[in-house]
Amino acid sequence: MSEGTGGSSTSAARARLLDTATRIFYAEGIHSVGVDRIIAEAQVTRATLYRHFTGKEELVLAYLDQADRGIRAGIEAARKGEESAADAVRAIGRFITGGIQSPGFRGCAFLNAVAEYPDPAHPIHQAVLAHRQWFLDTVTELLAQVGDRPAVEAGRHLVMLRDGAMAAGCLSDPKPIAETFLLGVEGILRARGA
Repeated sequence: MSEGTGGSSTSAARARLLDTATRIFYAEGIHSVGVDRIIAEAQVTRATLYRHFTGKEELVLAYLDQADRGIRAGIEAARKGEESAADAVRAIGRFITGGIQSPGFRGCAFLNAVAEYPDPAHPIHQAVLAHRQWFLDTVTELLAQVGDRPAVEAGRHLVMLRDGAMAAGCLSDPKPIAETFLLGVEGILRARGA
């Protein structure tokens, strides 16, 4: 994803813009928030916004890229040190439930974004699909190490279970949602012989 039209990608103003956009996009949605509000809350000028991002779409892509990198790092940290692929899948499950139970949880940033950008050819939709493919590949690769059957269906099952938990986790008490999700993860692992 692009770093913008100029300036350092790590400048303080760019960071404020991205942090502000991330907070507001996640809490309120993307289409409901205009660049004027982001500019005002980030305390930058319009020129500063356009020095770092070509427009709102590029800012949304940066928001999703930041979310993607955070999730990848979190999953990598969760997996690290686990002795078996099954334990790594369990650790990923715990990482996901930690997010679901965190204050201010509003669902999956990627599912929320794709609901606002339904055109499969749109760059934002494509960014969501790329993230989801990475996650599917990651869990399928781990599940392939558990049992001797092909793992594609088990990987899809886990992704769908995660999607449901992410949606339900922001609609009601997240604790039983998280517990149910982890039971589902165990069910997938049991079905594979773990």
